[in-house]
Order: sequence, then C-alpha cells, then structure tokens
Amino acid sequence: MSIPFWCVFISALLIYIARIPVTKAMKEQGGYNNHLPRQQQGQLTGLGARALAAHQNSFEAFILFAVGVLMAHTTQTAGWLIDWLAIIFVISRVIYLLCYWKDLTWQRSLVWLVGLVCSLLLMISPTFRTILL
Repeated sequence: MSIPFWCVFISALLIYIARIPVTKAMKEQGGYNNHLPRQQQGQLTGLGARALAAHQNSFEAFILFAVGVLMAHTTQTAGWLIDWLAIIFVISRVIYLLCYWKDLTWQRSLVWLVGLVCSLLLMISPTFRTILL
C-alpha cells in the first residue's frame, strides 16, 4: 500500500481518536447516555465540547483529504511531493487535535490551514503531473 493510502487510513483512525475525550467527558457527566448520546454531547463544556468539535471537524477534513489522495492516485500522479503532502496532512491533523484539546486557538487555526492546503494541493496535483514524475 502506498504512503498516501496509509495516510488516509491513519486519518480515518484519527477521527475516532478525536472522540476519546468526548466519551470520557460524557462518563464524567454522570455516565454515558447511550439512549440519547447526541443530546448529552450537546451539553458538554470545556474539553468535552472542544473534543466533540475536533471530532466533527475530523470528518470534514478527512473527506477533502481522501478525495485529494484518490484524485492523485486515479490520475497516476505519484512521487515524493504527493507522499509528503499526505504525511504533512496527517502530522497537521495530529497537532490540530492536540491544539483543540489544549484550547490553543490560533495555533489550531494555523495547523488546520496547513492540512487544508495539503488537501487542495493533492486535488490539483494532476495539473502538475509532468513536473512530479
């Protein structure tokens, strides 16, 4: 499996890793309400609320990234730049989660932007295919 595909796999895992503090916060709120978990999540504050937002944003970021990797792959655009864009995306998402959990707002926005740029560059990478090969 290629490096970008491994990065897609890791990014999918990060969606659920982002949820771990949400579950912990729900349990601390008097127990996990499996009957109405979304209602309970809506009442979270502090770290629990930030972790929920990070979890939800992870879905949004994953879609663009996975599409970018698939666009590069289906057009047979490969090379060191594609690999590095995928790796940088994953690193930025890990840092993003940590920043969100620690309530580091401007740092979180900066690494979010790095991840977005990586995804967008992956999407347009077929345009530069001759340069990359």
